[in-house]
Amino acid sequence: MDFLVTQQQRDVRDLAERICDAFDESYWLAKDESGDFPEEFYRAVADAGLLGIAMPEEYGGSGLGIAEAAVLMQTIAESGACMSGASSIHMNIFGLNPVVVFGSDAQRRRMLPPLIRGEHKACFAVTEPDAGLNMAKIRTKAEWLGDHYVISGQKVWISTAQVANKMLILARTTPYEQVKRKTDGLSLFYTDLDRVHVELRAIRKMGRHAVDSNMLFIDGLKVPEADRIGTEGDGFRMILHGLNPERILIAAEAVGIGSAAIRKAAAYAKERVVFDRAIGEYQGIQHPLAKCWMQLEAAKLMVMKAASLYDSKEDCGLEANSAKYLAAEAAAEACQTAVLTHGGMGYSAEYHVERYLRESFIPRIAPISPHMILNFVAEKALGLPKSY
Repeated sequence: MDFLVTQQQRDVRDLAERICDAFDESYWLAKDESGDFPEEFYRAVADAGLLGIAMPEEYGGSGLGIAEAAVLMQTIAESGACMSGASSIHMNIFGLNPVVVFGSDAQRRRMLPPLIRGEHKACFAVTEPDAGLNMAKIRTKAEWLGDHYVISGQKVWISTAQVANKMLILARTTPYEQVKRKTDGLSLFYTDLDRVHVELRAIRKMGRHAVDSNMLFIDGLKVPEADRIGTEGDGFRMILHGLNPERILIAAEAVGIGSAAIRKAAAYAKERVVFDRAIGEYQGIQHPLAKCWMQLEAAKLMVMKAASLYDSKEDCGLEANSAKYLAAEAAAEACQTAVLTHGGMGYSAEYHVERYLRESFIPRIAPISPHMILNFVAEKALGLPKSY
């Protein structure tokens, strides 16, 4: 197994670092305080051609893999942008993977280039208030009316909806009671986010204030048949195809957040003098930081293993979920350790690490809880009974 970083991955990291250099931590602190979407950063990433890093070249993308996308997302998060920076472009990077895989050539030519150029922003409308991780119980319905669909229902925790003009939405086209398998009867659409028929309510939340989260109330949204991706009723399978790359990218972002936190803490420990010595000389400060660094490095290896398997079209469900779990847990400990290393100043927004800690909860919670990953690994890796 080759653990060396490829030249392509090095080039991606170098380009991402140059972009991020123009957006220092004062930029992200200001965005966190104002709640404004980081439009300038988003535009810079789009202009560099990185929104299409994992999209096919024939539609304007770079044709690279999820491994390179993971390097990009880790670098952005590690710059101090954390989840505010990563989440502002996250949907563009992986979200339309079902269109790439299952869409027609006409759909790919219509849908992908504007997203890659940054002209369209999209949101991922799957989660519902009463369904959660149990996607089979989605109640949002898409009714066929002869020449178009009409969608009605609710979605929750939908990121970037306030700035999006498109959405990838999963809806039920056959009632749950009428399907043979509980995952049948769901269809996937990529369509306009028409605010005449979609009410957005922003959710006040703990962190990542620069990227909105919302409840969506959809009432009579008209959707042309041309906006349905693939076969009617096969949406669940299409969504599953995008879950592993999403977990890999979230994991890479978590590694980035944790690495930023440890870098900050180590720098502070070298400068902060207590009892006539820099606190970094004390093992009580050194050891927790060293432990966090090792945990992040180990998680990064699992991220790249999962990405390599995915890019090689190999099964990577266990690895992708494990990467997400390990990276999120390592990031959380790294951010908490960074706050404690700063002492009282760690509680101050000026030193940034409290923002890192707040945002580190996102990869722990989303898009799947650590408990469900443990359930999955117990069942798939250890052969234990399904517990949910």
